[in-house]
Amino acid sequence: MHKKPILLTLVLSLFLNFNSFSLSYHISGPSEVHPPKVILDDFASYSKDLYEALDEPALNYKAFVTALKGFVKLQMEDKIQNTEYLTVIDMSRSANDHRFFVINLSEKKIEHKSVVAHGRNSGGEFARHFSNKEGSFKTSLGFYRTAETYHGKHGLSLRLDGLENSNSNARDRAIVIHAADYVSQHFIEKFGRLGRSLGCPSLPKEGYDQIVERIKEGTVLFIYYPEEQYLSNSSIANHKFTEGING
Repeated sequence: MHKKPILLTLVLSLFLNFNSFSLSYHISGPSEVHPPKVILDDFASYSKDLYEALDEPALNYKAFVTALKGFVKLQMEDKIQNTEYLTVIDMSRSANDHRFFVINLSEKKIEHKSVVAHGRNSGGEFARHFSNKEGSFKTSLGFYRTAETYHGKHGLSLRLDGLENSNSNARDRAIVIHAADYVSQHFIEKFGRLGRSLGCPSLPKEGYDQIVERIKEGTVLFIYYPEEQYLSNSSIANHKFTEGING
């Protein structure tokens, strides 16, 4: 499952069912593949078709299309090892709602959705403030690459590597995915909102191990919020393949 593409057919496996997707490429040898130059003349239609196939109203389209755009860019740059999954966390939604989405790109479906915690200094029920600083106890926006797992004080945990200035301190801050008791419907019913973390995207315990197994070791994870400073400064989120993509 976790294979870095070495053949053109694997590199393009995500896009095989989209005939409108124009690509140009060069292969200089049987074992060498250059990331394709993707000419996304019809990216708007491509992303819309995929979004409609997912059939998940809770997944904000803007969050989805920004994540997909970044995924394609990172794949082109050969910066991801597992292209089967894309995880989107939409911090514009209430913490009490589903806002963690694991998308199976090869099967074009939402494989998992759940609540997810934000940093305690990012806000109460709604996250409003974000930071990359150590000790801020805030969520960091942007694109991450999932890395190795380990067992710590929260049990099985998944390390994250920040790929942007907005989250570059993820390792130093120990921003990881882990399960927590305060991420549950029971906690919401008792306290009126989901619990908060020290900055980690903490998940419910139910089904947690299976989620980690799917998205570990080189998948893209994107934490979204419509913050203009981030969106305008991010070379990944703000990348434009063609005019009108952000419409």
